Amino acid sequence: MAERQDHLGFAALLAGLKASAEDTRFRLLALLSEEELTVSDLTDILRQSQPRISRHLKLLSDAGLIERFREGSWAFHRLVSRGQGAKLGKALLDLVDHSDPVLARDRERLAQVRAQRQAAAQSYFRKHAKHWDELRKLHISEAAVESAIREALAGVRIESLLDLGTGTGRMLEMFGPEIDRGVGIDMNPEMLSIARANLERAGLRHCAVRKGDIYNLSLGRDQFDVVIVHQVLHFLDDGARAIREAARALRPGGRLLVIDFAPHELEFLRERHLHRRLGFAQETIAQWMKSAGLEFVSHRSLAPEDRIKEGLTVSLWLGRDRRRVLADAERGAA
Repeated sequence: MAERQDHLGFAALLAGLKASAEDTRFRLLALLSEEELTVSDLTDILRQSQPRISRHLKLLSDAGLIERFREGSWAFHRLVSRGQGAKLGKALLDLVDHSDPVLARDRERLAQVRAQRQAAAQSYFRKHAKHWDELRKLHISEAAVESAIREALAGVRIESLLDLGTGTGRMLEMFGPEIDRGVGIDMNPEMLSIARANLERAGLRHCAVRKGDIYNLSLGRDQFDVVIVHQVLHFLDDGARAIREAARALRPGGRLLVIDFAPHELEFLRERHLHRRLGFAQETIAQWMKSAGLEFVSHRSLAPEDRIKEGLTVSLWLGRDRRRVLADAERGAA
């Protein structure tokens, strides 16, 4: 008899149960259900040695409950998202009381780790806010990137635009003369001050910027024709979560455009510029868009200019809200 696809095989079930039946390993599963984390993050949270944490992670990985991926000298760990291991991990975590004092304490320490990263990022942005556009130009021509952005959105009717991680407000400046409403969101007050000055100088009074959390937008659903996330994801702990929140803000048929770096090995960007991720593979952002309910439309890469010795490739990903597409298909089939 064929095995039901919604059931686990005996060997996989037994291996997963054995691997998770230890307090540190179960705590690791719970933490990795929150976000992808490094060994350093986990040692800070669990207050255990690096070799011990690494050994537990290997056992969970061997059982198919978590996966590991490298970015330069860093290695991230996360729960598997597909297959039997994903089913078992979800089932186990659904059974546990997440208000348990041990797990609650771990989440508090995770929040402290996040806060430390955020404080470091805010300090960096305060230091470099006035030179942010200049720093971007060290990597690739902004003119070439902006031309590609316009090409990606050619033919799209944009009445309302949301720019997440707006920085100096450049995307609002760029599209401002053509739209009815523009909103930029950023966490850094210094960046917002520069963006406001730029918008005021450009006379774009229908565009506004505000302080906000990219993970928890206070804007409501279905408000924007286009959402842009320009050179932001590599600073974030959880890019997939940011994509889901961006998708929530789209109107039916709206577009999400992500601009970020392709995978690279420039480690100094972590130390000197606090990049959390060293770029993204084409399929990573495409899968995040699909998981957020969007139709993945296109991907484009812009190679670095010859004048830049250690250049970075900039990638553009375009997704589309499926609701209007599905409605049109249903009307056509009727």
